[in-house]
Amino acid sequence: MTTSVFLAILAAAALHAGWNALVRVNLDRLLAITLIQIGSGGLALLGLAFVPVPVRAAWPWLALSAVMHIGYNVYLARAYRIGELGQVYPVARGAAPLLVTLVSVMWLGDPLAPAEVSGVLVLVGGIVTMAFVGGRRGAAPIDRRTIGCALMTACFIAAYTLSDGAGARINGHAPGYALWLFAVNGLVMGGMLWRLRGRRALAALSGYWRVGLGGGAMSLLAYGIVIWAMSRAPMALVAALRESSILFALLIATLWLKEPLGRGRVLAAGMMLAGMVVMRLS
Repeated sequence: MTTSVFLAILAAAALHAGWNALVRVNLDRLLAITLIQIGSGGLALLGLAFVPVPVRAAWPWLALSAVMHIGYNVYLARAYRIGELGQVYPVARGAAPLLVTLVSVMWLGDPLAPAEVSGVLVLVGGIVTMAFVGGRRGAAPIDRRTIGCALMTACFIAAYTLSDGAGARINGHAPGYALWLFAVNGLVMGGMLWRLRGRRALAALSGYWRVGLGGGAMSLLAYGIVIWAMSRAPMALVAALRESSILFALLIATLWLKEPLGRGRVLAAGMMLAGMVVMRLS
């Protein structure tokens, strides 16, 4: 992985943490997630005139990704209803790179060096440590339902990551693929919310359009960078490194939200940093 790709993925991770912190609005999780999807989809629509239409061979991957994003959004919202952010997010984001690594190496012919595999495992270990020992003191233990929903979320993350990595490579134009993907996702999520909640749900989002556009722009840029990176580096490395967003989220939580920084979080952050160093030096 080149230095430019490495730094670009870190920037994407920071943007991902930023829009997650930005969307602290008085909406339930499904509405908040859909707000970002619609915001990023609307911005993507404006850019379609400047990029080529994806090649025919890329459309099945784009369609598969759109379906997997629906599953991701539904299970993520469900997990947040029954579990804590500090536990759900690291489990979901930590399990996904492992799944991406297994599939990309074993079935997609995207090999990794032993040192790169070690870096991925150490980084993921730090993420899981963040989930189980890095939460607030006195927080309730994570239960089976929460674990189940978080792991299902991870499966959908891995599925759309692999789909988008393959689609972007086949398309040969990563920015164009990303814009079309976000445009499709915005339309699909808006339609799904209409079907599930009706017109009133969409009307409820209108009061938060600034947050939607701001968060949508950050989401679009963050995942657009990831799609571009997957066309230039092994998908497993990109998938693992993008989860350093948890480190940026930890900084935001500590410095801005004034959440306590316990020993567990420090240990987990150290493991994640060690994994990133191994990945960069390998």
